[in-house]
Amino acid sequence: MNKIIFLIQREDRKGLLAEISQYFYSRGFNILHCQQHSDTIGKRYYMRLELDIADLHTTRKALQEEFAGFAQTLDLTWECHFTDYKSRMAILVSKTSHTLFDLLSRHHEGDLSCEIPLIISNHPDLEHIADQFRIPYYYLPIEKGKKEVQEQQIRKLLAQHHIDLVVLARYMQILTPEFTQEWYGKIINIHHAFLPAFQGANPYRRAYERGVKMIGATAHYASEDLDQGPIIEQDVVRVNHELTPDALRKVGKDVERRVLTRAVESHLEHRIIIWQNRTVVFSAEH
Repeated sequence: MNKIIFLIQREDRKGLLAEISQYFYSRGFNILHCQQHSDTIGKRYYMRLELDIADLHTTRKALQEEFAGFAQTLDLTWECHFTDYKSRMAILVSKTSHTLFDLLSRHHEGDLSCEIPLIISNHPDLEHIADQFRIPYYYLPIEKGKKEVQEQQIRKLLAQHHIDLVVLARYMQILTPEFTQEWYGKIINIHHAFLPAFQGANPYRRAYERGVKMIGATAHYASEDLDQGPIIEQDVVRVNHELTPDALRKVGKDVERRVLTRAVESHLEHRIIIWQNRTVVFSAEH
């Protein structure tokens, strides 16, 4: 069933659920699913609402324009998505293949509802994986002192392919603040550590030196502050003193795959609301 999904937030107060539900009911919409969360500490209200698209008897533009007027009266911040539209996702990689291969395999199996029109890399190493899935691979090397030139090439490709979401699948380059600001809330990065611990490069070596008993991975929206963007998904696995940094890295690969895929799924299914530097991630339907 194709659906209309509204993501709504505002300062919390009584009666919001009733007022918003009544708005859609009065216009003949069947509410298929409704999730809400009241943050009693932050005093903020969040809602995810699914409507039956069969009940839409006007244009999509008219629906959004009319709701915008209603939202203004309640001071709502909102987004509207239609599930019959498949988001277009670009994947950026360097030399590490495991997260890329997992995303492409799951997409091939139909587990990720999106289109992947291109893969971009600063190295040629993973072109053979793109070829397996018949996805165009763009090799954009970074010349010394000309990083901005390469980033402009990336921006041009993203615009040409009408990209909605950028996934950094172990893309080992720091994006400029201009790029992350332009794409804020639309770039998902996987960090091979359980943030905020072990930010930056080589976290498994530092985890080994610290003698940690758990290692993990974090998927977050990229921001201009390195590894500081809103966290979407995290997971951990127990380890012990017998594991070397290389062994920790091998164990961590499985965690990275799971975490990145779950984060991408949550974004594609429109289950995430960002507020300041936090996210509310609604659960998937079962």
